[in-house]
Amino acid sequence: MRRLPAALLLLLLSAFGVAESRSQPHDATSQEQAAFTIEQVMSAPFPTNLVASPAEGKVAWVSNDRGVRNIWVARPPEYHGSPVTAYTEDDGQDIYGLQWAPDARSLAYVRGGDEEMGREYPNPLSKPKAPIQEVWIISTEKGQPHSIGEGHSPRIAPNGKGAAFLRKGQIWWAPLKSGAKAEQLLQTRSECNSLRWSPDGSKLAFVSDRKDHSFIGVYDSAAKTIRWLDPSTDKDSSPVWSPDSTRLAFLREPAARTTLTEDFVSKRTAEPWAIRMAEVSSGHGQLVWKAQKGTGSVFHALAAEDQLWWGTGDRLVFPWEQDGWCHLYSVSIDGGPATVLTPGAFEVEFMSLSPHRDRVVFSSNQEDINRRHLWTVPVTGGRPTPVTTGLGIEWMPTLTSDGKATAFLGSDARRPARPLIKSGTGVRDLAPGSIPRGFPKSALVEPQPVAFSAADGMKIHGQLFLPPTNVKGARRPALVFFHGGSRRQMVLGWHYMFYYHNAYALNQYLASNGYVVLSVNYRSGIGYGMEFREAHRYGAAGASEFNDVLGAGLYLRNRDDVDPKQIGLWGGSYGGYLTALGLARASDLFAAGVDIHGVYDWNVVIRNFSSNYDPLAQQEFARLAFASSPAASVKSWRSPVLVIHGDDDRNVPFSESVHLVEDLRKQQVHVEQLIFPDEVHDFLTHARWLQAYGATAEFFNRHLKHEGR
Repeated sequence: MRRLPAALLLLLLSAFGVAESRSQPHDATSQEQAAFTIEQVMSAPFPTNLVASPAEGKVAWVSNDRGVRNIWVARPPEYHGSPVTAYTEDDGQDIYGLQWAPDARSLAYVRGGDEEMGREYPNPLSKPKAPIQEVWIISTEKGQPHSIGEGHSPRIAPNGKGAAFLRKGQIWWAPLKSGAKAEQLLQTRSECNSLRWSPDGSKLAFVSDRKDHSFIGVYDSAAKTIRWLDPSTDKDSSPVWSPDSTRLAFLREPAARTTLTEDFVSKRTAEPWAIRMAEVSSGHGQLVWKAQKGTGSVFHALAAEDQLWWGTGDRLVFPWEQDGWCHLYSVSIDGGPATVLTPGAFEVEFMSLSPHRDRVVFSSNQEDINRRHLWTVPVTGGRPTPVTTGLGIEWMPTLTSDGKATAFLGSDARRPARPLIKSGTGVRDLAPGSIPRGFPKSALVEPQPVAFSAADGMKIHGQLFLPPTNVKGARRPALVFFHGGSRRQMVLGWHYMFYYHNAYALNQYLASNGYVVLSVNYRSGIGYGMEFREAHRYGAAGASEFNDVLGAGLYLRNRDDVDPKQIGLWGGSYGGYLTALGLARASDLFAAGVDIHGVYDWNVVIRNFSSNYDPLAQQEFARLAFASSPAASVKSWRSPVLVIHGDDDRNVPFSESVHLVEDLRKQQVHVEQLIFPDEVHDFLTHARWLQAYGATAEFFNRHLKHEGR
């Protein structure tokens, strides 16, 4: 979609019933000009899926270079990475699910589909023949990939001859050789997930999700049988094999029939979860460990595929919020008290087990609540040792197969995310030279950590982006940014998630264009402990985050360098919800906003995540959920807004924007639209990100950068 001239754009908007702006565009001669373009600040590749090989010391990752996704591999001793696939288009086909073959000579990966939602395959470019989701195998030596079948979540067998994977909730199998035909391995009456081969390769464990309960199943490839381990009415997950392939440990969360939805409402306590162990030969299980009542009784997961690890000395490593912070613990398979591995007022987010299973390496905000650094600690306990320190942000750590080096992803305030490796005391780039020459590293500002009071007095943290040029006495337009999630924390640099890596780029561009930008870590986000995350009356149960929205606006309005009449809001998803809430309830404070695929009515969005949610059967909660929605306050909305949405959104239904625009038109509120046909929630094409952010900056320039408002 090409950007239209302003006059033609207004004519088209008028033709479609969109009200004209109530203000005149600002004289371009008085605008500050950004030192770089949005295209330049978003030009760096973003790495994901960093995985270490089981042999030969290699590491692999996916590089998303302006929408062109490829797999890179780095080998010892140089560890100078290079691509092994050769895709060339910004075609919206994601790559994920990397897994090494046992001999480290080939990789399995998934291309296409939607990693976040298991629904029909997205087709963001509206191709007449829609793409499918496929499992691919590529030789890291020859570089010629071939498909082994439609599906996702591949798990290569320990003998390296084939892979199990999932297709539409069922388990399939295919040999790794080119031209082989995939076949369904077994049929179950439920959706399966979490495929795990036994170390000896004779059996495949999996989770059978039966909605209100789930089982751990074990498929015996020789006997062609399934055994259910320790079945109950509860929800079992995260199976992990013993090294001798005779036992499985797993998590058990007690069954709970609720009258209210559990999505987007505070949940601090529950019937305690537990770790159990079962003998594979008999299926008989026993309790290993159980959480205490009260704090920590609700299981809270790490940002990792696994949530339970079998370490040396038959000790299980797992996350637990016993003290109100997400920490790592270990416990003997024979039971007994759990040992805390990461004590303190901080949160662990990423973790991996060493190849020898004797220690873990993890990422946390220990001693630096505004960043992430890497640490390591033995599975038996002891004082954690720092792996990285300083002003950087590090995440997704993994140790090489010999245990001598740690590969990870890292960034800082000016340098975007990139793959790194530490061997001894030195850290080096795995892909030197991959950042384009035109990337404006030296022109970026370093955001400052700030704290302010919410309207109800709660302390809220954020990052402040100040324009690089300081004109004494000047009052500038300001913007508040709200992240999505809401289980997120923005940090003092380029973010470790793709969506917010992009958002950081836009905040930098807006600051360079003369805006004071405040990025808010509002309540119900992570990084500040369980009580902050599970805030009272947050989201659909009361919208208590609106206190943080007001607090942010008042903080900016009271700054000497901010024009109090030119404060705007922007955010996506949950951030779009808070943007709309701010505009609906406080148009006198917020002069304009950009709402990117935001929540408008909780009763619609909750049903998207909990299909059994029925507002008519839960009328008291439904009334509260509506009162907590922007839709309930839309009649007091006066400020102009730009609505951006893809109409194949699987997280926030497109109908939310349909209803929002309809209601605003009835009130003659100025509303503009940027709609992406067939695009999903987390835009799959780089071109769409550029369009969305270009439109956002242009909208704010028209509505906030003018005189006499």
